[in-house]
Amino acid sequence: MKLIGQYDSPFVRRVAVTLRRYGLTYEHLPWSTFGDAEKIAAYNPLIRVPTLVLDDGTVLVDSAAILDTLDAVVGPERAMIAANGPERQATLRVAAFAAGVADKAVSLLYERVLRDQKLALWEERCRSQVSATLELLEPERAAVPSPWWFGDAPSHADIMVGTMLTFVREALPGVFDMAAWPALAAHSDRCEALEPFRVIYQPYRLVTPD
Repeated sequence: MKLIGQYDSPFVRRVAVTLRRYGLTYEHLPWSTFGDAEKIAAYNPLIRVPTLVLDDGTVLVDSAAILDTLDAVVGPERAMIAANGPERQATLRVAAFAAGVADKAVSLLYERVLRDQKLALWEERCRSQVSATLELLEPERAAVPSPWWFGDAPSHADIMVGTMLTFVREALPGVFDMAAWPALAAHSDRCEALEPFRVIYQPYRLVTPD
């Protein structure tokens, strides 16, 4: 397999952490959607990351869809999500909210650094969407007594929350005060202490178009 994208993307890192936890080997192609657009386009005309190229040449896009395929590869006993039922729905719900925060954080970042004339209304909308969703997740995480959101082992929800929080903290320093969400901050620390998170890490660096 080939995983295309840099580890400072919360979505690429999400997939890479999962691959490592599942013990699946892959070749990492750390290409940027700006600096390496033509290389990525050869596999994925959307020029988006993560892009996962399977051994048979099949190209997968969207981190959630990629994880669904990886779950099928390792089987339901090893998958970091229930095969069906309420627990699966709950895991997907939290992961989707966290992915949404990451997406809005990326939008806010690009608005702040790529546009000469910034649209204040859009910046404020993205900031409020990130803050409101973290406000939603904070009491839910605080109410869970177990080490991880749905028990004693990390799930896809935990990993997405963890990669999202690190991205928000590093890509948008000073924009959001993580002290406002202590349960989520503690969750981030717990994730970053895991071996896959320690190994699969790249300090955030914005690569802009020439």
